[in-house]
Amino acid sequence: MGRPEPARFRVVRPGLLTTVQDLGRYGFQRFGMPVSGAMDSFALRVGNRLVGNPDGAAALELTVHGPELLFETEAVIAVTGADLSAKMDAAPVPLWTALRATRGATLSFGERRRGARAYLAVAGGIDVPVVLGSRATHLPSQTGGFGGRALAKDDQVVGRSPPPGAATRIGQVVSTSLLPAYSSAPTVRVVLGPQAEGFSTEAIEALEGGRYTVSPQSDRMGYRLIGPPLAHVGSTGMVSDATPAGALQVPANRQPILLMADCQTTGGYPKIAVVISADLPLAAQLLPGDTISFSIIKVPEAQAIAREQRARLETLLPCKSTTSTPGK
Repeated sequence: MGRPEPARFRVVRPGLLTTVQDLGRYGFQRFGMPVSGAMDSFALRVGNRLVGNPDGAAALELTVHGPELLFETEAVIAVTGADLSAKMDAAPVPLWTALRATRGATLSFGERRRGARAYLAVAGGIDVPVVLGSRATHLPSQTGGFGGRALAKDDQVVGRSPPPGAATRIGQVVSTSLLPAYSSAPTVRVVLGPQAEGFSTEAIEALEGGRYTVSPQSDRMGYRLIGPPLAHVGSTGMVSDATPAGALQVPANRQPILLMADCQTTGGYPKIAVVISADLPLAAQLLPGDTISFSIIKVPEAQAIAREQRARLETLLPCKSTTSTPGK
């Protein structure tokens, strides 16, 4: 019996915003190229592990209203992240589960029940050109994915060769203890940022005690938040420095901006705090009108939380693939 052929499916309807994403392109920020990649990197990692891929394999990120896809080959797939009412033909698709898509089957999405971004992982990963070490789509620079754009009607999506034994993973389910507590009003943990001393004590207290609404002026680059003002001490000007995803910048209007996956590489607004990596997936699932609160913790606690999250993932859903680089 030969090795299963790579997945292949056609875009019948593209959905609101469907892009190819992986864990991002690192090492090029000094040239002004953002990391980009999946907004919810945890959901992408888990989807890939379910189907036997390396963590960084390319998958589809589906935003709010998912696409309709017609499978032209059989494939092993998993849908993780937001609940966008996935269906295979007429049957509901269980989330966080490896399953078989048969030749001729249609995967579609309906009502958004919870969260904003779902991920479709296919055994073998999505096969698009590697650009600067990644297959991730960065829309503003038209880099990666399908020529730097979102998927469109009649696009043909092709996978890479499925890993050995991919079919044996069908039916594998993620332990509920691993699943993020997605909410339209999460409280996320932060550590104080590199310019925290540039804010008043009252500002630090307001950050931790307030609730902020995600404004309509929000996208994959960042969320403009509306809530208690965060007062600076002295001038708001500073020399631009590095801006990681999760940073909370505060411009002169005292309203914070939460930087996300497509954030710029440097910025000149002071950073009062940074969301810890373990909680960024909660922020990734927010939409305009949702709210977010912040709880300040120390760096050693944030590091311990990250180590514990990674240890649970390795124990409950270990990565079986030995290939980790995008080009292999």
